[in-house]
Amino acid sequence: MSTYLLCASPIQGHVSPVVAIARDLVARGHDVTVLTGSRFRGAVEAAGAAHRPLTGIADFDDRRLLEDHPERAAKRGIAKLEFDVQVTFIRPVPDQFRDVERAVAELSPDAILVEGAFAGVLPYLQDDPTSRPPVVGVGVIPLVQGSVDTAPAGLGLAPSSTPFGRLRNRVLGALVTRVLFRKSQALAQRTLRDLGRPELETFVFDFTRKCDRYLQLSPAEFEYPRSDLSPNVRFVGTVLPPAPDDPELPAWWPELDGDRPVVHVTQGTIDNTDFDRLVRPTLDALADRDVLVVVATGGRPVDDLGELPGNARAAEFLPYDLLLPKTDVFVTNAGFGGTQYALSHGVPIVAAGATEDKPEVAMRVQWAGVGVNLRTGTPAPSAVARAVDRVLADRGFRDRARAMAARIRDYDTFGLIAEELEQAVAAARLRLEVPVS
Repeated sequence: MSTYLLCASPIQGHVSPVVAIARDLVARGHDVTVLTGSRFRGAVEAAGAAHRPLTGIADFDDRRLLEDHPERAAKRGIAKLEFDVQVTFIRPVPDQFRDVERAVAELSPDAILVEGAFAGVLPYLQDDPTSRPPVVGVGVIPLVQGSVDTAPAGLGLAPSSTPFGRLRNRVLGALVTRVLFRKSQALAQRTLRDLGRPELETFVFDFTRKCDRYLQLSPAEFEYPRSDLSPNVRFVGTVLPPAPDDPELPAWWPELDGDRPVVHVTQGTIDNTDFDRLVRPTLDALADRDVLVVVATGGRPVDDLGELPGNARAAEFLPYDLLLPKTDVFVTNAGFGGTQYALSHGVPIVAAGATEDKPEVAMRVQWAGVGVNLRTGTPAPSAVARAVDRVLADRGFRDRARAMAARIRDYDTFGLIAEELEQAVAAARLRLEVPVS
C-alpha cells in the first residue's frame, strides 16, 4: 500500500476526474488524500479518500468567477483567456504551494498526482527530484505543451507540420509568449522568485514537461501528433464519471426510443448562466425539424429556458450513461470531459467553444473528424441548424465517433494510472537507495 496526495484546482471539470482516480486508488488499498476546494469535501469523502481544503485565494469557487471578478465580463478572446489563466492558474500558486508543503510534511506521501492546471507543484518541480516525492501529472484538459507542429494553445487552430505551418507555429508562438501572454509569463516568473525558486526556462504553459510523468486523459487519436512530444507524456484514455445507482428519469424518457433522431444540447454546469449562448439558439434552430431536442440545464431550473418548442424536452440533470446511447448528435459548448464522454459512446458532436480550453476542444473535434466546429460560443440558430443537418446526413461523423469510442475502450485507464504511480514510487525509492558517486 502506498500513500498518495492528489491535487486539483477547485474547478468541477478538473476535480471530477481526480475524484474518480481517488476512488479507484482507494479500492486498490492505497491511502489517498485529495487537496482541493472546500466545496468538494463531500465528493472526495464519498470516494473513500481524505479531504484537505485549499486555503486563501486558492480556494476559489469557479461558479462565482464573474461575481468575484466582474471585470472579466468586459474581456474578450485572448484577453479573457489570459485573465482566466492568471486568476485560476498563476495567482493561486503561492497558497497552493504552501498547502502542498503542509500536506507533504504531515502525510509523507509516496507520490503526488496533480491535474494539469494545478500549478502549485511548479515550485516543487524546480527542486532536485531526490528532495521531493515524485510528481505525476494528469491532463484533464487538452495537451497544451508547445510544439513545432502546433499553434500555441488557446488560439483554436488546427495543427500543421508543413514548412509553412511550422513557420506559422513559430511566429504565433513568439507572439503568444512575448506579447499576448507576456504579463502572465512575468507573473509566473515573479511568483517563483518570491517563493525562492529559479525562474522557468520555458513558457509557463509548458510546466507539464517537468513532471516526472504526465498522463494525458484522452486517447492518442484525439490529440494532435507532435514530432517533439515530451518523453514524459503517456496517453492513458478517458476517465468517465461513475453512473448513478438509481437515477430518476423524467416522464418523457420513453420518447427517446421513438423514430426521431435525438439531439442533446447542454452548456454544462458552469457556463450555463446565459442559455442564449447555445441552448436557446439550438432550440430555435431545430424547432421545425423532425428531431427530438433534449436539454440538460446543468442544475438550473427548467423554467429558465423559457417556452420550449413542441419537439423539445428538458431536465436539470440527465444520466449520461443512459442518455448518450440514445443520442444521435451532441451539441455542446466543448467542455473537455463532456466531449470525451460523448465520444466514449460514439456520439458525433457539434461544438461551440469560446472560453477557457473550449476552442482547443472544438478544433480537436473538427480535426479528428468526429463533428463540426462552429468556431464561436454564441452561434446563430441557422449555423446550428446547418451543423446538425450535416452531422445527421453524413455517416462519416458517426463512424469516426464510433471508432474513437472503440479506441477509448481499449485503454485500461485506471490500471494505467495506478501502474504509473507505482513505477514512480519504485523509481524514487531506487534513487534514494543508490548512492551518488
